[in-house]
Amino acid sequence: MSPLPPGPLVAFYGDDFTGSSAVMEVMAFAGLSAVMFLSPPTPARLAAFADRRCIGIAGIARSRPPDWMDEHLPPLYAALGRIGAPLVHYKVCSTFDSSPQIGSIGRAIDLGAQAFPARWIPLVVGAPALERYQVFGQLFAGLNGTAHRLDRHPVMARHPVTPMDEADLIRHLGRQTGRRMGLIDFPSIKRGDGDRKRRALAGDDAPVIAIDVLDDETLAAAGALIWQARSEGRFVAGSQGVEYALVAHWREAGLIPCDAPVPTTAPAERIAVVSGSCSPVTAGQIAHAEENGFASLRLDVTQAVDDVTWDREIGRVLEQAKSIAAAASPLIYTARGPDDPAIAALAEACRSAGADPARVNDRIGAGLGRVLEAMIADGGLTRAAIAGGDTSGHAALALGIDALEAIAPLAAGSPLCRAHATRPGRDGLELALKGGQMGTPDFFSAVRAGRRLDAA
Repeated sequence: MSPLPPGPLVAFYGDDFTGSSAVMEVMAFAGLSAVMFLSPPTPARLAAFADRRCIGIAGIARSRPPDWMDEHLPPLYAALGRIGAPLVHYKVCSTFDSSPQIGSIGRAIDLGAQAFPARWIPLVVGAPALERYQVFGQLFAGLNGTAHRLDRHPVMARHPVTPMDEADLIRHLGRQTGRRMGLIDFPSIKRGDGDRKRRALAGDDAPVIAIDVLDDETLAAAGALIWQARSEGRFVAGSQGVEYALVAHWREAGLIPCDAPVPTTAPAERIAVVSGSCSPVTAGQIAHAEENGFASLRLDVTQAVDDVTWDREIGRVLEQAKSIAAAASPLIYTARGPDDPAIAALAEACRSAGADPARVNDRIGAGLGRVLEAMIADGGLTRAAIAGGDTSGHAALALGIDALEAIAPLAAGSPLCRAHATRPGRDGLELALKGGQMGTPDFFSAVRAGRRLDAA
């Protein structure tokens, strides 16, 4: 087995910000340095991080329609190609939530196939560390210790934008692209037949080939298939399961150490939190935080249908949040779970005002960023957390930072990161980005304590 080549091994685009930080986590805590830019870096800025083994760009494609992808993804793919990594990864959420109208993974793959011609496009979504399992092409996701088929998942089947009504990933993806597809199922992998099946399925039409992952053996086998056949398939789609699989293979092959030192960080006296998530998992985390010294404030999102009323609402919350940040950890949220009346109220406010929901959601994310920026500045805070995949991008950009590096594990998929910025006062800020489904009830307390959730 040849050693790993020098330079970047993986270049990636994440279709939301929280998922992008999860890719960094997998690579960085395996001893492979990683950086994630919040927008395409200039050549000079990229040169400052040229020694990183994993380089990515965080994005918002998950919440955008196909015509947005047609305009924005080709130049992003071109930027990733110039990094020179042997693999280019379009990173999707580990619950694969998408539709033909919003966050189309199929359209992103079609554009990737144009940018990076190949004989096959690997698709890996399963990630056992996250309780994500793909079996016979069906995706299962864990919640509170129980694995649910995705179309019966208590949360994802009820997602407010892209509810998952199909657990068969090939059927689901078939609604978004006409590309030929195939499956390397786990019995094929278990009997050592995976690569033969890959060769039989590959072709000049660059089919998507999904790979079952349900345990450590199939995870490492998926990584071997991707890495050993990368000359025929440089472009890869899937969750952070792609990086988990690569790391598992590299370890099994003796290309990287099996145990990298686990970094730690000190506690912070106070942190700031903003949440645009409507997940029940995040709702539980907000409740736990309130019971453990955080002071919460609700942001009335119905006011976001109009610039004037939204500025007034931001001002109201800022006045209260500033006083909190001087003595406690403030937590600003927009909803407490999928049944929060604020969700229906926002939809009705958009209808009544004739406002574009996508534009309103962008305004909400940017508003949360403004609030977070003010809390950090006025409270002298050095650590913060943002909850919500669609929220994180807008809120992080409002802080004036341009890159993140994972510095310590918290919960799987949500590391603590260090921010890089050319703006004085923001370089070195510690930030945790959390997707709706990520973390145990004490997540926000763990961010404050700098504590890994699976540690004693």
